[in-house]
Amino acid sequence: MEKYDVVIIGGGPIGLACGIECQLSGLSYVILEKGCLVNSLYNYPTTMTFFSTSERLEIGGVPFVSISAKPTRSEALEYYRRVTQNRTLNVRLFEEVTSVENNDIEYVTTTNKAVYHSKSIVLATGFYDIPNTLGIEGENLPKVTHYYKDPHFYAFQKVLVVGSNNSSVDVALETWRKGADVTMVIREPEIGKSVKYWVRPDIENRIAEGSIKAYFNSEILKITEKAVFVKTPDAEISIENDWVLAMTGYKPNLPFLEKMGINLSLDQQRKPEYNENTMETNLPNVFIAGVICGGMDTRSLFIENSRVHAELIVKRILEKNKIN
Repeated sequence: MEKYDVVIIGGGPIGLACGIECQLSGLSYVILEKGCLVNSLYNYPTTMTFFSTSERLEIGGVPFVSISAKPTRSEALEYYRRVTQNRTLNVRLFEEVTSVENNDIEYVTTTNKAVYHSKSIVLATGFYDIPNTLGIEGENLPKVTHYYKDPHFYAFQKVLVVGSNNSSVDVALETWRKGADVTMVIREPEIGKSVKYWVRPDIENRIAEGSIKAYFNSEILKITEKAVFVKTPDAEISIENDWVLAMTGYKPNLPFLEKMGINLSLDQQRKPEYNENTMETNLPNVFIAGVICGGMDTRSLFIENSRVHAELIVKRILEKNKIN
């Protein structure tokens, strides 16, 4: 058994920011991450560039210097690793939390490796671990993936990309440029409105010239070893296929929050109940930080606009400690 003032669940940028604030305030803490350091960022495509400029991704007052204004995935990994190292943050990696329970005195957090006792819990678990599934026959075939790393793997293969937003567009363009035969299947009548303004003309021109095939107002019916069956506005068709890249987005682990006893809104957003001034949930001394605060709305919160959560949380913990 280990005992701390604060147990932070999630070792992404916001979890690290919470650890830094605890450290600066004299609170004992531990950061628990079920994968590698900043695991979600590690699983981003190797060629990814952030929307945000480097200064908006900084945590703990540590400068983030990148070659271009908008840093790459590899630069971000290097930055957060160096922050962790230089701050000597107390991070436990590849340690998955299995339960959090309240024994009326403190919280007991159990992982696959240890048990931790703490006065407070911070949930900074992000949303990149659970993909939105298609719910169709054949989705579990080895040729189907919801994650994308590098375009070279798909060179000279028949690739079908599902989706119309930034991830889908990037995958379609990158694999096409490495020699893949690319087809996009899109539920909507056009490319997503949130696609980066400097990328939109590229994908629209590739579709218009026929380099990348696109079926709009369409959906996948079934996936087999050698083909994908698609319902288009005109007919049901079969497309010969080697790989399906379902860039359909991801969702937070809301069942874990519910199991703990955190209230979720009853609408489709499923937003956790919390005080926006303190980040404290309906459970006393349990706080949430980062994108998890938006529930299923995973596009409203990012590193740059949720870094402040760390300061709000630690301020509230210190206030409650004074009262007690």
